[in-house]
Amino acid sequence: MSNPTIDNIRRSLGRTSQTPLSPRPTIYPPRQAESLDSEVERFLDEIKKLSGIGQKLSPADIVSAMGSLVTQQDIRRATAWETPYLRQLGVTEMLNSLGVELVSPKASKHDMALCDLGITEADYLLAETGTLVLKSSAQQPRAVSLLPRIHLAMVRTELLRADMHQVFSETKENHYLVFITGPSRTADIELTVTLGVHGPRNLYVWVIEN
Repeated sequence: MSNPTIDNIRRSLGRTSQTPLSPRPTIYPPRQAESLDSEVERFLDEIKKLSGIGQKLSPADIVSAMGSLVTQQDIRRATAWETPYLRQLGVTEMLNSLGVELVSPKASKHDMALCDLGITEADYLLAETGTLVLKSSAQQPRAVSLLPRIHLAMVRTELLRADMHQVFSETKENHYLVFITGPSRTADIELTVTLGVHGPRNLYVWVIEN
């Protein structure tokens, strides 16, 4: 019994039911990580290619960098994950000292969308594509990275992974992951790339050196 849908696909591909299957595509071996310095540089370079802004910072540089970000981007309202690492860095104290209004990461979507800045960590980093991988949970609400107009990720070098296979292997028990590769973008209208339509217009990534 023939299937009209399959028959249409075959015709569009110039094939018949008797056409032999094509050879299976080559399966490449998993990517191998290079030196840590090389991986960090590649990660930051990929972020730059994607219209993001990435840099390495020492803990002593964070206060100055936060002040510059708040001033340059006119940050008035912000929200941040309440994770042990961000508390250790003193993120909320920095924002308070700069006169930024803080919104709870558990606030409504409407309130989150009115924030100028959302600050998160990342759970994994993929140097090959400049991708941030974030686990979603009650402690790490995904809206913080998706709704404010600017997303700042404060990350550590030990989060770098060689490739996506390694990430999936380590996250078998996680049912929801957010993959972020550059600022939000779309080309729905006349194939013109536009930033910030479906999420943050700007992505900042600070790699905090130990």
